[in-house]
Amino acid sequence: MKVSTPFAHHIPKDLRGNLEWRAAVHERVMREPGYIDVIREACAADPLFYLNGFTYTFDPRLEPFTRVPFILYDFQEEAILELIRAITSHDLLLEKSRDMGASWLCVSAFEWCWHWREGLSFLMVSRVEDYVDQAGNPKALFWKFDYLLDYQPAWLRPVGYEKSKHRRKMHAENPATGSVVDGESTTGRVARGDRRTAILLDEFAAVEQGQSVLRATRDATKCRIFNSTPEGTNNAFFDMRETNIRKLRLHWSEHPVKSLGLYTTDDDGNLKILDPVGYPGGYKPILDGKLRSPWYDEECERCVSPQEVAQELDIDYLGSGYQYFRAETIQEMIRKYARPPVVIGDLEYDADTAEAIRFVENSEGRLRLWSLLGRDDKPSAIHRVALGADVSAGTGASNSCLAAYDIVTHEKILEYANPYIRPEDFGKAAVAIARWLGNAFLIWESNGPGRQFGSRVVELGYGHIYLRQQEEAISKKVSDIPGWASTKEKKLVLMGAYRAAIEKGDCVNRSKEAMDETLEYIFTPDGSIDHSRATRKVDPSGAKANHGDRVMADALAWRGTMERTRRHPVFEPPTIPVGSLAWRNKMREEMAHKNEGDGWY
Repeated sequence: MKVSTPFAHHIPKDLRGNLEWRAAVHERVMREPGYIDVIREACAADPLFYLNGFTYTFDPRLEPFTRVPFILYDFQEEAILELIRAITSHDLLLEKSRDMGASWLCVSAFEWCWHWREGLSFLMVSRVEDYVDQAGNPKALFWKFDYLLDYQPAWLRPVGYEKSKHRRKMHAENPATGSVVDGESTTGRVARGDRRTAILLDEFAAVEQGQSVLRATRDATKCRIFNSTPEGTNNAFFDMRETNIRKLRLHWSEHPVKSLGLYTTDDDGNLKILDPVGYPGGYKPILDGKLRSPWYDEECERCVSPQEVAQELDIDYLGSGYQYFRAETIQEMIRKYARPPVVIGDLEYDADTAEAIRFVENSEGRLRLWSLLGRDDKPSAIHRVALGADVSAGTGASNSCLAAYDIVTHEKILEYANPYIRPEDFGKAAVAIARWLGNAFLIWESNGPGRQFGSRVVELGYGHIYLRQQEEAISKKVSDIPGWASTKEKKLVLMGAYRAAIEKGDCVNRSKEAMDETLEYIFTPDGSIDHSRATRKVDPSGAKANHGDRVMADALAWRGTMERTRRHPVFEPPTIPVGSLAWRNKMREEMAHKNEGDGWY
């Protein structure tokens, strides 16, 4: 959307016209010194007039002419005004594709306010000091600040400003307005005890001490500007995005050069051209449902991984975190198999013996079933069942989960999630549900609270359980120790088997919530895998946080399914040829059974 400001419409936006306009203004100023006051008043009233008409930016890709007029695209003009509106008023999160000029826009907003407004105090922060202020480093925030000042007309700079006097390391002072801009590198104590008009936190997703920075800066200013490309979900930038903070999104498709020939795929999988004028004739599109352009396609070819595409181009937080499960596969499985549960409710059971009493339907219940209930009030049309349990401490921070799979059909038939049940009580509930499912094969992670869970299972005399194996040995010798013990290597094997089952279509998971959770599992720096939020030193989410517990229960249930299949292969009766004597006898038996009225009909 084209924005409107008082004076910006006077300035040509094409390069040649813009340069000629600048030259004409300069010539008039030389002839009529009083015209300087007119220009300064217009710049003070209109940031777009100031930036489009009198500042320059740096682009090393344009050798030998690396200094070019800072002519804003429409989306950048909207962004500048949004940034200036936020200053003194509210926090703002700027999420972006790479190379959209976001850091230049943030610095420009600060420089305009510093230049033309009185008594303001700004702080620019990046993860290392060299990215805040280092001579000759175009990545540094103050280098950009200086560039805006150094290459504008001398008569437009602040009255009395002398660089040698007013511009020191990590500091710039405007003698005319009294406004200042300072810089700091990101530490857990940045801006603590400080008072600022606004604070810029640049590339905030890469800040390791992000949670500490949030706490330290919260009381220092009304306006924090969080600027970054995504880097997964395991960072404070993603946490801020999940709040009600105002957001500014700079996606590559808004850029008039990058979006030339913009296209996508319609509902039937056919090419849908969104920019017919820019779309090249004879171009071979990639029809994957994403928003694309020839520029985007070329950039994807240059990226070394899907994670790089997600981070640098797509503003995709999950995809940028080096996901363990492939997003495309998970979305396809959700489309093909995910269904709302058939029945929701709770299982009542004896508090002492954990014997099931009855199932009570309840839309707010903990048990979700993808199976109808039969006349005996139990799930019908199921075979042998494997039941996986992921055990939490029951404090509300994460869920204790159960997942049940039909060992014959490999379909998920049941899911249970409860963040407030203690491990001992969860063990009792799991035994009751296992018995209700026809003595399901129960497997759980025995580490941590799983020990208390396992002790209760054993106390209740439930014996159809997983016993620890020597997994590294060829014999896979079984011990008498209950439960699956997790290590870094064993978890890789467990999750790898579950991921392979999903990708091959061997495992049918009906739960959309559980499948969505797989996308938050990431590779960690030490080569292991974990849920993105479980790797934090400080977890700000508090109660009811999602820690991928359904996924762990699913993976364990799948391990149990394969364990039972290997030890007790499913018997498949031989196919009876149609028309044979055996087939005719079978038909007569079924007809007699139907006529007696004691069958399923």
